[in-house]
Amino acid sequence: MPKPEIIGSSQSTYTRAVCMVCEEKGIEYVLTQALLRAPEIFAIHPFGKMPVLRHGNVELCESKAIATYLDRSFPGPQVIPSDAHLAALTEQWVSLVNTVMDRTLIRTYLFAYIFPKTADGTPDRKVIEAVTPAVREQLGILDRAVGKTGYLVGGQFTFADINLLPILYYVRQLPEGAEAFAAANHLAAYYDQHASRLSFKSTAPPPGPPRPARPR
Repeated sequence: MPKPEIIGSSQSTYTRAVCMVCEEKGIEYVLTQALLRAPEIFAIHPFGKMPVLRHGNVELCESKAIATYLDRSFPGPQVIPSDAHLAALTEQWVSLVNTVMDRTLIRTYLFAYIFPKTADGTPDRKVIEAVTPAVREQLGILDRAVGKTGYLVGGQFTFADINLLPILYYVRQLPEGAEAFAAANHLAAYYDQHASRLSFKSTAPPPGPPRPARPR
């Protein structure tokens, strides 16, 4: 069986999450760099979003589906728990992050810096100022969530954490995000703890904000 091929961008938060799953489980994989909506991505994802997976005859899109496939197909530590309650909590946090927090923290806040719609290409201060309260609120929610155990789900590292960490990587580089992080003691400690994992270090994107392809 060939190695799993992940097609996407190392700067994409979702691509990085899938690569982290491989690293956590010790799966040998190939990352094929591609731009958003590239033909090889459209061939698998109907909307041209990244990442996509090829593994033998298997083709998959959407990071959560890919992570589930990898977790169930390969040995190594489970990133999606077998316990029904913990698995459901993992799904819960992945859904909350992907449907609500990603839209705030990445699609609105980060993009106002790196893909501004201003005439001169400078950060869109109007959007940034409008979204900053939501950034603080959502980081506060995460701060409380990880406060008890240092994980989003129980006392173990799961795909819920893997899915979140690449987003926090970018948010904490921006001034308002860094300020909110400084006030979120539990979340700051959580990030520092898990940013030391080999899976996080080995999948680090090139320095600076993601360009030119929007991460997804």
